[in-house]
Amino acid sequence: MNTDILRYSCQMALPGFSEEGQQLLQQAKVLIVGAGGLGCPAAQYLTSSGIGTLGIADYDVISISNLHRQILFTPADVGKNKVAVATERLQKQNPDIRLIPHTEKITSDNVLSIINQYDIVVDGTDNFETRYLLNDACVMTGKPLVYGAIYQFEGQVAVWNIVYDESSRSPNYRDLFPKVDATQIPNCTEGGVIPTLAGIIGCMQANEVIKYITKTGDLLVGKILIFDAQTMQSRIIKIGATSKTPVRSFSATISIPVISAMELKERIADDSVDLVDVRTEQERDAFDIGGIHIPIDELEGYLAYFTDPKPKVLYCATGNRSDEAVKLILKRIPNANVLSLEGGLNAFVEE
Repeated sequence: MNTDILRYSCQMALPGFSEEGQQLLQQAKVLIVGAGGLGCPAAQYLTSSGIGTLGIADYDVISISNLHRQILFTPADVGKNKVAVATERLQKQNPDIRLIPHTEKITSDNVLSIINQYDIVVDGTDNFETRYLLNDACVMTGKPLVYGAIYQFEGQVAVWNIVYDESSRSPNYRDLFPKVDATQIPNCTEGGVIPTLAGIIGCMQANEVIKYITKTGDLLVGKILIFDAQTMQSRIIKIGATSKTPVRSFSATISIPVISAMELKERIADDSVDLVDVRTEQERDAFDIGGIHIPIDELEGYLAYFTDPKPKVLYCATGNRSDEAVKLILKRIPNANVLSLEGGLNAFVEE
């Protein structure tokens, strides 16, 4: 018996799936952006299902704090590039598919050239700048986008931007969230997340991809699924049949100046930088590495401090909020000498 038939026999036996559905999967090209809590399970199940070409994009390295929810990685992988490790493991899982690593950061300069290589995009990111960038690029290129998000015990899944015809398509991310203040929303590391939720939502995203490619089932189009891991209840909220938010361009990605944990320790030793903690008061009370404390939501009132020429290094738990803080300062004071601690306090402690 053919190896493919043996490997995929269970899914090919599904009503309405058959060999034709499997061929559609083998011809498909899927891009996963973010090899983290959502990207890992999504990639594993898309690999096992026989997606013909699977691209994975992530520029980050593996840290100890990733391991509780990013199930492709082990302690021996700490410090290695996520995409390099993920593609190696997945290729062993299914040697017959094509895996394409993208180790560069997705920016406004390269997003179109990357997603144009694929049929559908999976959003496994954890920051709003990249989430909006992916959404806008997919709208502009007519690519469907499978959205997923997790925080604490709650997850969300939706499929954006299904093209109906030349003049209409399904809602996109901006129809539901026209604008989000990223500085007020902590990510998983800062706000916490139960690890099983990442697996549940990541698998749901993979499920939507398979449904889209094989033309089976009812896609989460024009609606969003909300899942509560504490009660095991889910609800679907309807957004509307068509998009009312056209996207014709996207904002240029702001290049954020960063400093590594190793370099910061050297700079602290010779007193050549000032430290600024942008976390909450509760986080500050629990642990800090010195410097002054300016919570990110109070930053606007202290902009004059950042006109001083001495370099200021902003830090938080993971680097996400300090990145946002640096962006805010540079928008107001373009020549400010500010940097974000790459990887935040987690990287600093590990270093």
